[in-house]
Amino acid sequence: MQPDERYVIGMDSSTQSVKAIAWTADGTPRAECRAAHVISTPHPLHAEQDAEDWWTAAAAALSSLMQKIDPARVDGIAISNQRETMVLLDENRKPLAPATLWLDRRAQDVVPVLAQELGAERLHAISGKPIDVIPCVNRLRYYREHQPELLDQAAQILSVHDFLTMKLTGTAQASWTSGDPFGILDIENKVWSREILDHLAIAPEKLPALHRPGTKIGRITPAAAAATGLLPGTPVYAGGGDGNCAGLGVNAISPGVVYLNLGTAVVGGCWSATPALSRFWRTLVSPDGDGYLLESCQRGGAYFVNWLIDTFAGGRTNPAIFESLEAEASGLGVGSGGVTALSYLMGCMDPHWDKNARAGFVGLGPETGMAHLYRAGMEAITLEFNRSLAEMRRTGVIATRIFVIGGGAGSRLWRQMVADASGLPVIRSLSNEASALGSGMSAAVGAGWYSDFHAAANAMSRLAEEVEPDPTAADAWARLSHRQANLYYAVRDLDLDRQRM
Repeated sequence: MQPDERYVIGMDSSTQSVKAIAWTADGTPRAECRAAHVISTPHPLHAEQDAEDWWTAAAAALSSLMQKIDPARVDGIAISNQRETMVLLDENRKPLAPATLWLDRRAQDVVPVLAQELGAERLHAISGKPIDVIPCVNRLRYYREHQPELLDQAAQILSVHDFLTMKLTGTAQASWTSGDPFGILDIENKVWSREILDHLAIAPEKLPALHRPGTKIGRITPAAAAATGLLPGTPVYAGGGDGNCAGLGVNAISPGVVYLNLGTAVVGGCWSATPALSRFWRTLVSPDGDGYLLESCQRGGAYFVNWLIDTFAGGRTNPAIFESLEAEASGLGVGSGGVTALSYLMGCMDPHWDKNARAGFVGLGPETGMAHLYRAGMEAITLEFNRSLAEMRRTGVIATRIFVIGGGAGSRLWRQMVADASGLPVIRSLSNEASALGSGMSAAVGAGWYSDFHAAANAMSRLAEEVEPDPTAADAWARLSHRQANLYYAVRDLDLDRQRM
């Protein structure tokens, strides 16, 4: 620690925990602390949290962090938040009901209803989001039909980012990228869509003010200072959604850079100058506010691989299980000895947007072992992403290299798969906390450390080893992609046949 070292705090309030990290000007995580969240599932379709727990965890993480660094050296803080999560507050700024998470599927039956009412293409064009249960707009439509009193009593409708800025500064504030995942943001004009809000009979005043990322949106109040250990008056800057911030954390805000988070859900994409629309991705506002991110998303990413091991290989409590499977799977070659997987354990987002999609394996024989299933699962996830990326490139989006983050990025085998399937070099980020780093970059720009987001990302993103693609494997990956993509239709048709019986 240098005598004159200054910090910005990137705080990532994710689904399961809050992480508060003090970043230096070169992107070094000088200190970090975290506190857990609890998810409640009172119904198979419901996933909820107490919004006050977001604040309790945030205050705990920040208080612990301030014991490791000097609060007087903090030049600002910004928040990265779990997306598609919202809470409704009353006039006293108290939650009217539990907050609903992006995992919540209570609105699944009204998704086609809303799409028919406003038009699927129109909703997609306004919000950039294909028709799917995840965006908050569907839960708002659900409330309008089933619990209209909630919407009518609500004084504020907030994301995690907005709620925590209210706790820190006294006023709820949104950024373009914290508001984007709600599905009610006009992504071209960066305003709440009156067309959608009027249809839902929701007054625009119930939504917080929107700001470009990096904008100063308030200062730490005395009450927040007492709860967190931050100094009163410390600036708070607009951050945004965790996926957007993760893209910023690996410098995916200019042509050529692709980001890929091999986490519980596998999320990846690249920057686009225009809000291009497709079933192969969601279109998001870029984390720096200029341009857009085209983002593919698989709910069952590393979750699928972990489920496979927990269910059929004795679980992850054996620390050697991954090393053993990696070694054996590396010797199988492309195609996993004829075993092909479908990884839709939790339904499918792009490109099918099918909540009823199922997972499966085909091509098993007497020689099939766990390594075949393990490798086939990773191949399937890799190919799902690569087909989305290929579609982006066909529209003219530039892609020259892929930066990987998340737990799966630690697998050399998986990184090589991504490189060989895409034909692009794959570089691992040194920071697996890319969302917290991205929000830290937002604070760094707001605090004047850097002239713009490009300068901040160039200075603060940190990369490790690079894997080059094997061009001799390209044909094998192309053949496997064709086979693996068709598996969805075979499984879907089997389900349809079963339903007719």
